[in-house]
Amino acid sequence: MDYSDILYGVESGVARITINRADKLNAFRARTVDEMIDAFSTAGWDKSIGVIVLTGAGDRAFCVGGDLSSHDGHYDGRGTVGLAIETLQTVIRDVPKPVIARVNGYAIGGGNVLATICDLTIAAKSARFGQVGPKVGSVDPGFGTALLARAVGEKKAREIWYLCRRYTAEQALQMGLVNAVVDDADLDREVAAWCAEIMEKSPTALALAKRSFNADSENIRGISMLGMQALALFYESEESKEGVKAFSTKRRPNFRVQGD
Repeated sequence: MDYSDILYGVESGVARITINRADKLNAFRARTVDEMIDAFSTAGWDKSIGVIVLTGAGDRAFCVGGDLSSHDGHYDGRGTVGLAIETLQTVIRDVPKPVIARVNGYAIGGGNVLATICDLTIAAKSARFGQVGPKVGSVDPGFGTALLARAVGEKKAREIWYLCRRYTAEQALQMGLVNAVVDDADLDREVAAWCAEIMEKSPTALALAKRSFNADSENIRGISMLGMQALALFYESEESKEGVKAFSTKRRPNFRVQGD
């Protein structure tokens, strides 16, 4: 597959997948998701690769989720909502290699979900985490909610989704959302060090460990599939469309009509 939205490279057994849409704060559209699925599938089953790193281009954002400019009731690609996000989430979990999220800048919305799903997350001090779905008429009704609750606890996960606040890298570390926080200048060095440690370990043992971890939360996949069907219906509603319109025109959304 020819890539236009991502960069893919391999060095010393480490595959690096970079969302290359810095001008959009690395927001993903349908093509971006399809390219990431292809890259993860390629790296995940290459026996010469021991670890995969996911990151975003530039220094402003890891990823800020779906590109709302390509969403008006439905994205323009495949998948339940026109965006094969459930397939991307599945492939990140299914590849038998540890996946590290290298978070630089904003990890918001679907970007926060990607960081949550990755096996490990290493963040720069400038990183910011949070959800935005209820502010724009959307939600991740699967891994983005249920798996987040397993990582940070249900009370905190509900706070993250209900209030849509931003959290610093240090706050994310304290709540268990990330594994390590380093100075921005040291981010690549720290990620490389973690990759080097992983490369010294038994690939079969790591694959078995990942499968074992995933087995405990595999029921969330079914929740996600059901939730995405509901989300597709929600995207067709005036309430959801109001969120997109408000975001596009930079105004406060009016989700509740008078009398509700």
